[in-house]
Amino acid sequence: MDAGRKDSLLLPPPHAAPYAADDQRSQGRRHPETIQGYRNEYQRDRDRIIHSAAFRRLEYKTQVFVNHEGDLFRTRLTHSLEVAQIARSVARTLQLHEDLVEAISLAHDLGHTPFGHAGQEALHERMRDYGGFEHNLQSLRVVDLLEERYAEFDGLNLMFETREGILKHCSQAVAKTLGEVGERFLKKRQPSLEAQLANLCDEIAYNNHDVDDGLRSGLITIQQLLEIRIFGEEHAAVCRLYPRLQQRRLIHEIVRRMINRQINDLIDCSLQSIRDSGVRSIDDVRAQPKPLLRFSDRMQELHLELKQFLRAQLYRHHQVYRMTAKARRVIHEIFDAYMQDPLLLPADYTHRIEDRSAPGLPEEPQARKARVIADYIAGMTDRYALTEHDRLFNPKSPA
Repeated sequence: MDAGRKDSLLLPPPHAAPYAADDQRSQGRRHPETIQGYRNEYQRDRDRIIHSAAFRRLEYKTQVFVNHEGDLFRTRLTHSLEVAQIARSVARTLQLHEDLVEAISLAHDLGHTPFGHAGQEALHERMRDYGGFEHNLQSLRVVDLLEERYAEFDGLNLMFETREGILKHCSQAVAKTLGEVGERFLKKRQPSLEAQLANLCDEIAYNNHDVDDGLRSGLITIQQLLEIRIFGEEHAAVCRLYPRLQQRRLIHEIVRRMINRQINDLIDCSLQSIRDSGVRSIDDVRAQPKPLLRFSDRMQELHLELKQFLRAQLYRHHQVYRMTAKARRVIHEIFDAYMQDPLLLPADYTHRIEDRSAPGLPEEPQARKARVIADYIAGMTDRYALTEHDRLFNPKSPA
């Protein structure tokens, strides 16, 4: 427990299992704080995330479809809310810390670039010689360094378990630079069950909701999806019960049942896995050879089949690919313009490049400049990136 804390008057969450995370037995915050009020520490983390600028920007960052392509498609914000809802419901059944699961779920995409995975790939290509770019690491940078809300520290100063959950994967080389939050990658240890759960619920949410958005867009069809077993099975069940159901409701009913089926499978298999392991504390969880939360073998197979279908038929659909190709060019060209002339950046970013005392930046000048530029671009929304590109390259656009 970190210095500066005082024991909370709050009780642990109701019915919390002994292997659940506990803010009173945490490695705490990087910068000690005195507890105030009646929220537990993970509630405070959740609230800090919701009030952050990075969280608000998720409203205008793409999930699959670029923000201007339609008002009803999911954004990073709606996706994060959906992950949090699923994860919190499962956490209650598994007797885990609901507030921690919610905080991780809401923060897991804070480091995403504009234009989704296309933006990340484009930024990684430009950052390849300067340490690369990865959105999980960027999410950690956001909460540790980049948010500017508090007088006494950079970032949001979140609890160790929240930060651990945000960082889903990491190379050994990078882990060595991250202090205590990188240690589990070096020691081959597991994160908390709350972190494991947020990761799995992220997969449930984006796969199933991308089915919904893909059908809404017309880029994939029900006929194509009937070849995917989990969709085909639920389609047959819904049609038996509701043979005259209008298509919009039919799709919602199928997707709802697919999500529910995966959640139930996750709960059943995870409860059995926890019982079989005999874990009695979070330290026991961390010492396990592999994650305890899991799907059944059959559900994992169905899940992978759906994921592969979406990759082939939706994410690589020529209409999506055309937009992502444009997005890559936008990111490449903005990055190159800033690297050639950093004075194009806002003044506070040029100041960070010049300020040798600014934390979290490389010493080498080119790498330092590139990382500051990556931080700026990663924080852009889809529409801001498009506007900025126009300002930089269109002589008729106002500066």
